[in-house]
Amino acid sequence: MSICANTVLVPTVTHAGRYSTPRPRCNAEFHHMQEFVPFGGKEGEEDPTLVSDDISSLNVVTVDMLQQSNKVEHHTARYDSPQLIIRRGQEFFVSVTFNRPLSPTDKFQLEFMIGANPTVSKESMIVVPFYGSPGGSWTGRRVNKQGAMVTLGITPNPKALVGKFQSCVAILIPSGIIRTKRDPSTDLYLLFNAWCPDDEVFLNNDTDRNEYVLNDYGVLYMGNVDAVSHRMWLYGQFERGVLDACIYILDACNMPIDNRGSSIYITRQASAMINSEDDDGVIVGRWDEDYSLGTAPDLWTGSTQILLKYASTRTPVRYGQCWVFAGVFNSFLRCLGIPSRVVTNYGSAHDNDGKIKIDIIFLPNGERDKVTDSIWNYHCWNEAYMSRSDLPAGLGGWQVVDATPQETGSGYYCCGPASVKAVKEGQVSYPFDMKFVFAEVASYVVFQKRDEYGVLTPFHTDKTCVGKLVLTKSVDSDEPADITNTYKYPVAEEIRGFKTAGAKGISNDEPTSVLGEDLESDNPELPGTTVTASILVNQVQLEQDFTLVIEFTNLGGVELKIQANLSGSVAFYTGVPSEKFKDENVDVTVSPYTTERVLVNVLAVEYMPNINFQSNLYFTLVGHTTDNQDFATVKVLTLQVPTLSIEVSEPPHLGQVTYVTVSFTNPFTFSLDDVSISCEGSGLLDFKIKQYSVIAPNDTITWVESCCPKRTGKSRLCAFLDCNKLRRVSGILDVLILP
Repeated sequence: MSICANTVLVPTVTHAGRYSTPRPRCNAEFHHMQEFVPFGGKEGEEDPTLVSDDISSLNVVTVDMLQQSNKVEHHTARYDSPQLIIRRGQEFFVSVTFNRPLSPTDKFQLEFMIGANPTVSKESMIVVPFYGSPGGSWTGRRVNKQGAMVTLGITPNPKALVGKFQSCVAILIPSGIIRTKRDPSTDLYLLFNAWCPDDEVFLNNDTDRNEYVLNDYGVLYMGNVDAVSHRMWLYGQFERGVLDACIYILDACNMPIDNRGSSIYITRQASAMINSEDDDGVIVGRWDEDYSLGTAPDLWTGSTQILLKYASTRTPVRYGQCWVFAGVFNSFLRCLGIPSRVVTNYGSAHDNDGKIKIDIIFLPNGERDKVTDSIWNYHCWNEAYMSRSDLPAGLGGWQVVDATPQETGSGYYCCGPASVKAVKEGQVSYPFDMKFVFAEVASYVVFQKRDEYGVLTPFHTDKTCVGKLVLTKSVDSDEPADITNTYKYPVAEEIRGFKTAGAKGISNDEPTSVLGEDLESDNPELPGTTVTASILVNQVQLEQDFTLVIEFTNLGGVELKIQANLSGSVAFYTGVPSEKFKDENVDVTVSPYTTERVLVNVLAVEYMPNINFQSNLYFTLVGHTTDNQDFATVKVLTLQVPTLSIEVSEPPHLGQVTYVTVSFTNPFTFSLDDVSISCEGSGLLDFKIKQYSVIAPNDTITWVESCCPKRTGKSRLCAFLDCNKLRRVSGILDVLILP
């Protein structure tokens, strides 16, 4: 068999017949600029004037990018990079020293290039003249002159391309242009600018900019709506190599260089590239319990290790789930200067058929049917802040972007940007993926019975269990901020938004569909019932017995005899049931206008053999009354787990060795096998993992790791524990690194 027998050949997309030259798509490819270009000739041609006085009369001796002062003014001083990093739409300064003082007849210009084959028309080649000639979209001025040294001010276009530019000084002489030699130390990175009013990502609040652009750690909310939990995440957008990794992500997806000035294009492209589903992107998603070929999602402490590993290996990193995708995406956005935050939606609907409703179907025997729709306990996505010139006025601001691979958009696993304001108003026909996002927060849940002939009969509609709570980290605080009202009206008004969903078109304010009418017919109002039921339970620790309280309320004037079935299953946080452990019938008689309580005991020995890594228990109650009323309710319980302890030996000082101690005591009656513990702290401790073969009941492990702080200021240590029997165990410690 030949060596190529099993090779899959992927057709190459060429520029032939479409472009005269290939469209540049790689920032890593720099254009080789000739040091001398004769006027009217070709680059690289020999010119006899190279030895004459008009060439030697003015030469560049040194170019100083004035990194220290520029980085402070551009809010980029925390980036660990040897190159200058600036933000577009804001002036930066360069000092050029010539071999002699400038004369009035001297002509020179600064040139900035990005990608291969840069062109002025695409603004990938920028020329900034300093001799009176009109320039392009970037402006320049002479700020100061001292002898042979001149300080220049350059202001990039607030719509300039974002990425890494090479630069040079070009001197114009009668016979041509002389450029300085290629010097990597004069390369610069250009980012989006939330401080510039003319930039599309402008955020008019310094406190918000500090939070949504400059904060390098965050809080990701998890659990369920009745028991909100959280974990810390280190975004690491300033760590060495992360900015290059973010630019590589755009290169890896072949995004044209000339599209990289648009936050809309970049966020949409990146939402596809953060997952690996169809384009070998950054993270491989996995929702079962086999992580033997990679790192369990719960072990990641932040984005740095993931981004650096992807950029260095050029292969997807295993494994992630929604909070990992959101955390890494947030790092990408903040690193490039786009204001962003991670958002958690509790009761997040995953609508597969586009009807903006979730069906829960019960079989004749009372079992729940398996369907593709699901309601996740929680789902993390991102919001990016930008203006939307492609949408009607008023729909800019926060935009949903989601990198978790759920459904395809434009043929790829991507989502957004979708205007949060449009979601609230039900304007789902606008780009991008508005209908899917609207469904995540506003779907109706329809309970249906399937008879022995397969006929479905709806018997209950719940308009409140989807999108019950939307949280994000508060500005300048680790406390959660409730932003549910930015996505939804109160329940009484929400129906209006639901019925008008889709009534706005893409390019104007005229309706282009009657989706709202379709939704209303798909979700008819069902006859009212006089019985309601609810399941109550306090927070429960893992391996603890507990009691469910089922309340039956009779709203009518006739006594009701009720037959109900309570089932309990271990479930993933995505709402997908795993193993059933409880099946109990409940009979109760409820007098008119009263409430009866029934207590159901749940033992740890029932659920522990089947518990999965998310420790979620899913209870469903389905009931029927003697007067033929049907009802149903569900309850999700997330079992609570212990925490890790983190300590630092003494107040850490820059450049001095200090010691971090992570400890954990096993409080359970069972041993924990094949335990992994991770720990990381921005600017303090690089990502580390420690393995333990077993932690016996009541045993304590202690892990001591030395580190040497790399920068002063606030830092946060995060640690996580993971094994097959126990996950979501975490610990944090805030520290101040002293000079």
